[in-house]
Amino acid sequence: MRQVGLWPSWGTVLSVQIDENVGGPAVMARAWAEVDLEAIGRNVEELRRVAAPAQVCAVVKADGYGHGAAPVARAALDAGATWLAVAQVPEAAPLRDHGIEAPILLLSQPRPDEVDDALDLDLDIAVYTPGMVRRLAAAAKGRKVAARLHLKVDTGMRRVGVPPGEALELARSIARERWLGLGSVWTHCAVADEPDHPFTAEQLQRYDAVLADLAAAGIDVPMRHAANSAGAIAHPASRYDLVRCGISTYGIPPAPALAGRADLHQAVRLATEVGFVKPVPAGEGISYGLRYRTERDTVVATLPIGYADGVPRRLGLMGQEVLIGGTRHPIVGVVTMDQLMVDVGPGSTVAPGDEAVLLGTQGEEHITPDEWAGRLGTISYEVVCAIGARVERRYPSS
Repeated sequence: MRQVGLWPSWGTVLSVQIDENVGGPAVMARAWAEVDLEAIGRNVEELRRVAAPAQVCAVVKADGYGHGAAPVARAALDAGATWLAVAQVPEAAPLRDHGIEAPILLLSQPRPDEVDDALDLDLDIAVYTPGMVRRLAAAAKGRKVAARLHLKVDTGMRRVGVPPGEALELARSIARERWLGLGSVWTHCAVADEPDHPFTAEQLQRYDAVLADLAAAGIDVPMRHAANSAGAIAHPASRYDLVRCGISTYGIPPAPALAGRADLHQAVRLATEVGFVKPVPAGEGISYGLRYRTERDTVVATLPIGYADGVPRRLGLMGQEVLIGGTRHPIVGVVTMDQLMVDVGPGSTVAPGDEAVLLGTQGEEHITPDEWAGRLGTISYEVVCAIGARVERRYPSS
């Protein structure tokens, strides 16, 4: 029997046993994402250096941005991160199940029906409404446990958070409750990935004003934090006591403008194998809609990976390439649900079983999530978070 670990998008590890002696040959992954945990560790060490003396919180929401939350969390903590962060209560359960005891910050308020689970998982919980403070106070009292609340202030992101003018009263309501403790007061920067945008400084001024109001009222703030990856790298004033590093933990710059500002190493390598090769005459259409036609007699390879695995349907139409034999070859036609086609050129010797790399390094060539993002008009975050659940995660350095 062979055991394979699969990390679906909600972060739960599924253990699948494959009997290699029954029903033919062993089942092999059609596509895989190799995650370099040593690179994760180096990235965290670099972020610690850049942001010092601030602590580093590794954000592992969305299954560690598609990399696998539990393995990434362990690698980040081993490299000196002191906090983890998730977006939803269920994302924290696999981390605790893997024996991770580090503080885990829940970045948004739990749903009312998740309050008990959040306390049972010993989470540090973001709050920004009086109703949630009251609900947590009652739940903590019922369990006789101290709940650590982190007051989120909306300084301009306009997503979630208490308005600055209401932060003091909400902080006071936390202080009045025996079973509640204030863990931090924090905010989130909307344009930190645009280094010259003046709004980041304006947000920090609003945040500092809230901190001053709390101090004047005698409310102690144990920890202050505002920086995401971009803030940690490009805005020293935003670092305070803690930086929350998501995309940079995975070795990807938070924006092209910040590439090279920190020594980051891409951790993911998305690959598959050539499944089929065929000669195609000049003038033939390829894939649904026949939106691409060959300009000359050529050889086309089919790869068993598609948009159900996180490769956008239009990626080939936008000019993206893959690596086979250390050489770039264009994706041709639209990507289908389970497969895509690549023009490997006239007289090609590419054969079934050859490795094809969609993200990462092969030979001297390298493809980054930013390259995909630039072609698609999106951001690298979306590229890596979209890697599908049926893509096997592998950890060759672990």
